[in-house]
Amino acid sequence: MRVWITGLGAVSALGLGAQALADALLAGRSGVTAQPGSPAHGLKPHAAAVVTAPLAPQLPPAQRNLHDRHSLMALEAAAEAWAQAGLPATAPEPERAAVAWGTGLGGSASLEASYQQMFTAQPPRVHPYTVVRVMANSAASHLAMRHQLRAAQLVVSNACASSAQAIGEALWLLRTGRADVALVGGSEAMLNTGSALGWQAMGVMAPLDAAQPGQSCRPFDDGRQGLVLGEGAAALVLETEAHARTRGATPLAELAGYGHSVDAVHLSRPDADGQARAMRAALRDAGLAPADIGYVNAHGTATEVGDAVEASSIEAVFGTRAVPVSATKALHGHLIGAGGALELVATVQALRRGALPPSAHVRTSRLSAQVDLITQDARAVQVRAAMSNSFAFGGSNVALIALRA
Repeated sequence: MRVWITGLGAVSALGLGAQALADALLAGRSGVTAQPGSPAHGLKPHAAAVVTAPLAPQLPPAQRNLHDRHSLMALEAAAEAWAQAGLPATAPEPERAAVAWGTGLGGSASLEASYQQMFTAQPPRVHPYTVVRVMANSAASHLAMRHQLRAAQLVVSNACASSAQAIGEALWLLRTGRADVALVGGSEAMLNTGSALGWQAMGVMAPLDAAQPGQSCRPFDDGRQGLVLGEGAAALVLETEAHARTRGATPLAELAGYGHSVDAVHLSRPDADGQARAMRAALRDAGLAPADIGYVNAHGTATEVGDAVEASSIEAVFGTRAVPVSATKALHGHLIGAGGALELVATVQALRRGALPPSAHVRTSRLSAQVDLITQDARAVQVRAAMSNSFAFGGSNVALIALRA
């Protein structure tokens, strides 16, 4: 059964909308900026990709009070995707409409706020809606209520693979007849003191480039020093081909393949064999050969070990320098649980525009001997099929394949 993508939505440091995302990526414009940190808490100045646009300004205060920041971002991205799909405000057949959403930390900002209130307020108190803001399924629940999605609610919290896995599981949900349409994606908002301290303590965050903050993250570059955290959300509308044709919808792309594997090796060290198994599983699922893939949007976090392992796994699956590769996290940051969804939107936009985004800020790269790394400028080329990789702490690997409509 074929599954079409009929709507796209995005919220990132590059702006509101899937078009703004694609424009910035092709132009190599960075959304990464310098953040002051918090000397009182030992948080050093750092780089981050912050969403500055107003979120869901139309929501009345009473409703807004129920939302964590990541949930507000989910509403924005989903509204864009739903509208582009041309669906009515609420699903015409709610029992045949599902939601599948991914997030790494859920209501991280609300959780931190509750601890701050508990330890600093006199008398100690926490917000009465803390629990419903923090729970990992809060964004999906709001989306289900807004669009009356009653067939299934699937929420995945699997670190950096969360939203990619949610999208893949929704693909299978549609193929098995559980639903005809699914709103899928992910959201993340962890740019708060507590989570930033945790990443900084782990030693994987890139030091701030004081001269050029926007170039602090340099995936696949020889001088890469770590990831840059980002926030945002991305959404896609998936439909069975039959359902979409019946209502006269226009496909933006086809979601053709999903591969998932688990390293079972180490909590944080990536494994090339596990990554390769996910990519090969996605190819089998799509009925494609490695030579059919014309672009890989790499996980590419800009850690020394992570990029080297991914270059090796891509080379193992596709051959030496056999497929164009780029990593867009250099510009929109690492959205953790929402990263897979945002990067799939970017990949679909690359297919639609016939232009592959560059891997920004690469000066020299020994890894380009293994993979055909797109650098400097976007590469104008019509590609039939593209893969988007998401590899997570804990050893979960997800590869998704999209076909040009």
